Amino acid sequence: MSTAYLSYADYCRQRFGGTVQKISVDGGFSCPNRDGSIGHGGCTFCNGEAFVPSYCRTAGSITRQIDEGIRFHAHRRQRGATRYVAYFQSYSGTYAPLQVLRSRYREALDHPKVAGIVVSTRPDCVSEAVLDLLSSLGREKYVAVEYGIESCYDSTLSLIRRGHDFECTRRAIMDTAARGIDVGGHLILGLPGESREQMLAEADILSALPLSTLKLHQLQLLHGSELERQWRHNPASIPPPFAVEDYVTLVADFLWRLRSDIAIERVAAAVPPRYLADPARSWHTPDGLHVTHEEIAQRVRQKLADLQ
Repeated sequence: MSTAYLSYADYCRQRFGGTVQKISVDGGFSCPNRDGSIGHGGCTFCNGEAFVPSYCRTAGSITRQIDEGIRFHAHRRQRGATRYVAYFQSYSGTYAPLQVLRSRYREALDHPKVAGIVVSTRPDCVSEAVLDLLSSLGREKYVAVEYGIESCYDSTLSLIRRGHDFECTRRAIMDTAARGIDVGGHLILGLPGESREQMLAEADILSALPLSTLKLHQLQLLHGSELERQWRHNPASIPPPFAVEDYVTLVADFLWRLRSDIAIERVAAAVPPRYLADPARSWHTPDGLHVTHEEIAQRVRQKLADLQ
């Protein structure tokens, strides 16, 4: 892979011909791993509230959430964006009756400043009918699906109480891409029981699948998650946090093996500090300065250059 890996910003410029900004929206969906359909309490790492912007909780309708999100981002660095992608981020974005999904996706797509939608969901929460709906909408505007992959190993998926195996993930990705829908994935590095060699091998596994985008996140211990409870009961049961340079090297080695046309949306996770159960997992430099996602990405690029 080249040192200048394909960034999500470059991917969007290719797709939309200019700058776009993702706007998170809460569609009011639940999750089968929370409502009892397959389990209660969610996956062991999960606290969905940690990733939901405040405007999603207060704005009400999807249209108002998008309007609030546009105002929110207008005061941040993405001031050049004039078009937006509505990101159904909370819980499982395909887990509702078909007529409900159609209504909520349609409301987002009908917003005059929205160029498309990205639906985040679980691999076991898509059906042929849902994929047909998304494919139909994709003929009007941009539509993508982002799957929580988390791990490529069944033993890990069972340990984190995911509720499905990797074959389910592989099948969902293949079926989605076969309908002409861009497919994204989310992978957690540092899950219990996984060695460095196993994590790197996931790059080869995912490269064989028709993914368009990928997010990489380091394992975080979030307040209220089952992993936090396990860690407090037995700290040795959870892998220690990555040192910054160790993580940078791992990600660079991972990207070196990954198929070069997969756009990388994130190389590290970031949540508000109040959600972190273990402060040691909030990266800081020796002089106490917080290491941002942008700095991690910059270091990864430099490490890739060193591999040349």
